Amino acid sequence: MMGSAEIREKFMDFFKSKSHVIVPSAPIVTKNDPTLLFTNAGMNQFKDYFLGNKISPHPRVADTQKCLRVSGKHNDLEEVGVDTYHHTMFEMLGNWSFGNYFKKEAIGWSWELLTKVYGIPADRLYITIFGGDQFEKLDSDEESKKEWLNWVAENRIINGSKKDNFWEMGDTGPCGPCTEIHIDCRPEDERKSSEGKLLVNRDHPQVIEIWNIVFIQFNRLKSGALELLPSRHVDTGMGLERLVRVLQNKQSNYDTDIFTGTIALIAAITGKNYEASDTGKKDIAFRVIADHIRAICFTIADGQLPANTGAGYVIRRILRRAVRYYYSYLDHKEPLLFQLVIHLAIQFEKVFPELQQQQSFIERVIREEEEAFLRTLDKGIKIFNEYITKGTGEVSSDFQKEKRISGAFAFKLNDTYGFPIDLTSLMAREIGWSVDEKDFDAELQKQKDRSRAAGQLDTGDWVPVHENGKIIFSGYTELNSDTEINRWRKANIKGRDIYQLVLEKTPFYAESGGQVGDTGVLTISGEKIEVLDTKKENDLIIHFTEKLPADQQARVLASVDREKRKNIAVHHTATHLLHAALRNILGKHVAQKGSLVNAEHLRFDFSHFAKLSDNEILIIEKLVNEKIRENIPVVIQEMPREEALKIGAMALFGEKYGDMVRVVTIDPAYSVELCGGTHVAASGELGFFKIKSESAVAAGVRRIEAIAGLAAENFVDRELDILSSVREQFKNPKDLLKSLQDLHTETGNLRRKLESVEMKQAAHLKTELIGKAISIGKYSFIGEICDGIGPEALRKLAGELRAESSTLLMVLAIISEGKPFVVIGIGDVLASEKNLDASKLIRELVAPQIKGGGGGQKTLASAGGQEAGDLASVIAAVKDVI
Repeated sequence: MMGSAEIREKFMDFFKSKSHVIVPSAPIVTKNDPTLLFTNAGMNQFKDYFLGNKISPHPRVADTQKCLRVSGKHNDLEEVGVDTYHHTMFEMLGNWSFGNYFKKEAIGWSWELLTKVYGIPADRLYITIFGGDQFEKLDSDEESKKEWLNWVAENRIINGSKKDNFWEMGDTGPCGPCTEIHIDCRPEDERKSSEGKLLVNRDHPQVIEIWNIVFIQFNRLKSGALELLPSRHVDTGMGLERLVRVLQNKQSNYDTDIFTGTIALIAAITGKNYEASDTGKKDIAFRVIADHIRAICFTIADGQLPANTGAGYVIRRILRRAVRYYYSYLDHKEPLLFQLVIHLAIQFEKVFPELQQQQSFIERVIREEEEAFLRTLDKGIKIFNEYITKGTGEVSSDFQKEKRISGAFAFKLNDTYGFPIDLTSLMAREIGWSVDEKDFDAELQKQKDRSRAAGQLDTGDWVPVHENGKIIFSGYTELNSDTEINRWRKANIKGRDIYQLVLEKTPFYAESGGQVGDTGVLTISGEKIEVLDTKKENDLIIHFTEKLPADQQARVLASVDREKRKNIAVHHTATHLLHAALRNILGKHVAQKGSLVNAEHLRFDFSHFAKLSDNEILIIEKLVNEKIRENIPVVIQEMPREEALKIGAMALFGEKYGDMVRVVTIDPAYSVELCGGTHVAASGELGFFKIKSESAVAAGVRRIEAIAGLAAENFVDRELDILSSVREQFKNPKDLLKSLQDLHTETGNLRRKLESVEMKQAAHLKTELIGKAISIGKYSFIGEICDGIGPEALRKLAGELRAESSTLLMVLAIISEGKPFVVIGIGDVLASEKNLDASKLIRELVAPQIKGGGGGQKTLASAGGQEAGDLASVIAAVKDVI
């Protein structure tokens, strides 16, 4: 029986024999593609080749691509673990033709590989082709059918619908008809009793698609129309997990050697046995964990940490779903997932070595995430169960009767306890309840409206102008280029109309690798148009402007803001010096986990598990400044990737590199990195380097913010100005530090004396206020604006007054340092009988009137504000409550 590693290798060897270049997998986390969070198909990294934006260096390639499908159009999360063949992360084996071979070769080779190399019986295979679509005015794919008839009988070819046999990446972009190969894995007796052809595309667990061959011929425009692409391409995808299942003659992907080792380790850790049941919750838990740990590991290795937004939120959801399964169905209450990393690191060592290279970091991140969620999971489950069994203020009788969870409650679980909606839905389904997801979506939309993601983009179709040449970036050697407009489109960013221009040749660096995009000016026939930003969409360089030139056909002088570019380059070179210093001083485990380089400062995120000491920060600064004073030449070379790695160039995890790479060297013994950014000519141009702050970002990730060059000089000037002003305030003492310490001691003594006076005043006020209490029925009320005491004394006074009477409602206010402060106290009997809540009264009656906020307990709460307003009205409003 072939193992999964051998099966993968045979695929690569086969296509190598057909003149394909084997390329590495792109990172699972996408960069420079606003339409995707993750790589969800093998073709993602080749989009620009299909669109004609870029020419592939190789007309034929093959690879195994790490893919993730848990969001957007391709979302398999709900099926993962429940069935035997859906996965979050999976390997997509693929072969590609960029304007080279087409249907004849793609179809013939797929049949040869499956039946001759892998030895799959031909009588178990069925073919689907695109059967046409009247609405799109597309004919059936007779060309594919003709080619298939060379290999299979006509009764094994099935006409498929647009849904099944017309592949589209998304709402817009490259697309085309596809032909799929399906396999009937049922036992022999079942195959005899019913024809497999009738079960194709019917969600039968044993009659499944094994290979999808897409013929990319069209580009879907935003209008919905289809236009022919400049060249015809082939894009194939075959899930390794399904292929291995077939070749190892298993009924489930999870019974193959891809997963059995992980499942065995889970069993050993938890003491539970996996019995391969299709429906048992325990066995589903095994499958969920075995699947999810792969997605979590590979995304973290590619630089995406769990977070509360975007791609990081998706990873956190996956991780928490796995925790929930082992917590509930394997009765395991301690972190489990991090213990599985070592097995995956060994399993994928030869094909995806990044797991082993970052093993300890990945383990640390996962463990801290597990520990954090386990702390809230138990509490959240209790609240969920209380909602179901007893009901709460959020449960109406209708919801209880209908066994339906309100969207508001589901959102509360999500927002407060980190329960994704799919987790709440899962828990509900297990007990025969449902979730009002429409109401949940409404609550979620409200939150999104409150904090809409920055840079939200809606674009139109490209308008061609001069599409007659290769698009060139010239910004490494020049800051002014004579060029012309290649194409443009209109975009809307958060309600603001913006134009996006592509130039045939541009000196503008597009935001990439942490470096911000250039700004500058385009001059066309005397008209000057400001470039607000420059970004990449895949490999297309896009210039953002507020208007279009009047003459789009004219030549363009593209000019980068020279001073800003210089300051950006200073900070990018400083980032390389800092990275090397961190590895020298903290250890070789340090790896870049994110960066921002702009004209004002640099931000560098790196893997490290402890806060840096003041001494470590000082040593790092000293080393960087030493390298600056050495005025080391910054040498930049282009060379083949393999050669660069041989000389020790550091590649960043999660970055996609081409065959030719740019190597930035600042002393071969100190810093050698692959980098596409812009740099200064020598380290001395940085002048001076200063770390401004060091902090934690996430589990196992620290962040340094630093400055160099002019920004560092300005920072030192500002700090010295402040120091000089402080000295003047102290009459230029010989020992400024001692003067500050003396002032601190004196201030502390005065504060304590003042507090003592205030407490005596409060004691006097207590007697006075008791005498001012007025009766309202069987209750009493005190409302007073007090003088001579501070917030702390007022709180203490309110507490003592409340203790005097269980039927008292009081509201006390002061003006402290020009700002209002209000305390409400309620006696226990009054709070119970009238169902009064001091914290609610503070939030609803007091805070809005004083433009502030506050809270507290049910019987004692306070609020501070910005405007005193009419405090007498505040007191009257509280009095009206009783």
